[in-house]
Amino acid sequence: MDAAKSLPPLTVAKHHIKGQQLWRQWQHPTVTVTALDLLRDVQVEAIIGPATSTQADFVINLGGEAQVPIISFSATSPSLSSIRSPYFIRATHNDSSQVKAISAIIQAYGWREVVSIYVDNELGEGIFPFLSDALQEIDTRIPNRSIISPSATDDQIATELYKLMTMQTRVFIVHMLPSLSSKLFTKAKEVGMMSEGYVWIITYGITDLLSSLDASIIDSMQGVLGVKPHVPRTKEHENFRVRWKRKFQQDNPTELSAELNIFGLWAYDAATALAMPIEKVGATSIGGYGKANISGNSTD
Repeated sequence: MDAAKSLPPLTVAKHHIKGQQLWRQWQHPTVTVTALDLLRDVQVEAIIGPATSTQADFVINLGGEAQVPIISFSATSPSLSSIRSPYFIRATHNDSSQVKAISAIIQAYGWREVVSIYVDNELGEGIFPFLSDALQEIDTRIPNRSIISPSATDDQIATELYKLMTMQTRVFIVHMLPSLSSKLFTKAKEVGMMSEGYVWIITYGITDLLSSLDASIIDSMQGVLGVKPHVPRTKEHENFRVRWKRKFQQDNPTELSAELNIFGLWAYDAATALAMPIEKVGATSIGGYGKANISGNSTD
């Protein structure tokens, strides 16, 4: 998912650990081209990223061909299975981990039909089979699905919402990036679908990033139910959060409301897990058994 609003969206950050180069690629419109350059020209030993499941789908193949580990802390689609490539490491939960929590909410209220609303890409498609199975176990049906393009306009979203208003089902499960869900809920409020009688449930890719949304969007989401991973409040966790906050505000003095979310914690864990073996054995031992050549044709 869009893991870190607080990070520069067009930046490739280079880190040095004992003289070795690591690269961390955050969300970028040309992320796959950048990954290809890193593998072919820079010949990095590992890549942490990319940020989204759609980007990861392509970069995983590049990493497998180059025998370079691709470590993602935010590509959550279950379809990105490590079985496809031994060089893909998911340092996060995949989206199927939350379907039991969602089905428990639905079972508790006795709802027998729901409509799933999800984005039309790897992120949205990956969760649906698991959600369907979890709901079948509690005798709840999904009579309709609403699949929305990542680039849908406000008018297109409104058209889809008016279509949903004609249906009997009033319970909706929303699974998409916050950027798209912001438009969805703003329109839903405009057309009267955030009133009494409607139920909205959001997945943790939205829930955990609510602090990054504008107040007007939060206002349009009043009454929405959300699930998110539980992070125990330990002394170590609180100490890290304080250190992160201090460092972030030093680097970004104008950003006063930034909060460390679950994706930030997973990013830190991924970087730490990679740095530890590199410090012990050196980066040359992390990659594959002799790098394969990557040609420009990989982008075709």
